[in-house]
Amino acid sequence: MQLLRWFLFPFTILYTLIILVRNKMYDIGIFKSKTFPVKTIVIGNLAIGGTGKSPLTQLLLKHFGNKFRIATLSRGYGRTTKGFRLVQLSDPVLAVGDEPLQFKKNFPNMTIAVDENRAEGIEILQKDHDLIVLDDAFQHRKITGKCNILVFDFTSLQKPMLLLPTGNLRDTMNQTKRADMVVISKSPHEISDLQRVAIARKIRRYNPSVKLYYSFIAYLEPIALNSFSKLPSIDSDLQILLVTGIANPQPLLDYLGNKSTILQHLKFPDHHLFTEADYHRIISAFEAYQNPHKIILTTEKDAQRLDVSKLASYPLYYLPIQTKIEMENDFFQHIITCVNKP
Repeated sequence: MQLLRWFLFPFTILYTLIILVRNKMYDIGIFKSKTFPVKTIVIGNLAIGGTGKSPLTQLLLKHFGNKFRIATLSRGYGRTTKGFRLVQLSDPVLAVGDEPLQFKKNFPNMTIAVDENRAEGIEILQKDHDLIVLDDAFQHRKITGKCNILVFDFTSLQKPMLLLPTGNLRDTMNQTKRADMVVISKSPHEISDLQRVAIARKIRRYNPSVKLYYSFIAYLEPIALNSFSKLPSIDSDLQILLVTGIANPQPLLDYLGNKSTILQHLKFPDHHLFTEADYHRIISAFEAYQNPHKIILTTEKDAQRLDVSKLASYPLYYLPIQTKIEMENDFFQHIITCVNKP
């Protein structure tokens, strides 16, 4: 597969030229960006999917929820509706997208909204809110946020930084210059000085003064999605059927691999909508296990798209995660400084 992507390198050159011209048009003012008086935090990445933007968004909601009249605004990837929509707890996933629905379930009293036109969404929300967190909007250059947070996956920084389709970047690395803060997500808990220096050199080549932070995944206790409320302990005897439809399940596989030696992974594409054939595949794989000490495990994001009723007879759980930030107090203080700038 990787070899095939190198054959597509001429298309990478063409795509890079298109992105460079687009960004230049914004930089010199031919294409216009709109600013808003309301405090805005833009979270985004340069690569496709899987960098940990959504857990970071939830961290900001949790921290700032009691300090501001806060709202989140997302595109609502994969939804069948159009335009501005306030997310309700009763909404089906196809109406709002999996990540906004997850936000609403975790923060039911907060305003969670979706709109593919971020500028129009901000216009509506700013009337009743004084802080808006925009999930996955760094590339949406029609708006200029007060605080721009760019997220890079730790592992991805060890690889060549090439644009699609040969690489995984959807924008050029020089756009790091627009970030107020860079978060290196999914970092190992022990980072060597040499790794820190190499990463700082790669990032600050484009933005010498940018604030750089490292974040880590913290896995919480699994939560039941049906009547099987008592979870067997996750140990070497537990047989786990892991079902994921996320961009990068490798950190989860690494975590579970240290807990259980009996692990099967059914991997689906990011934002996958599960079909009858998929449920049959999941059930068949689970029933093939002879071990009575077994569960089906998924992610919180996938739990928004799974029809739990189709798996009602099986022990089904999801594994919540949290983002932990190194130098957390400094991180939040810098955000406050950013959003309060003129």
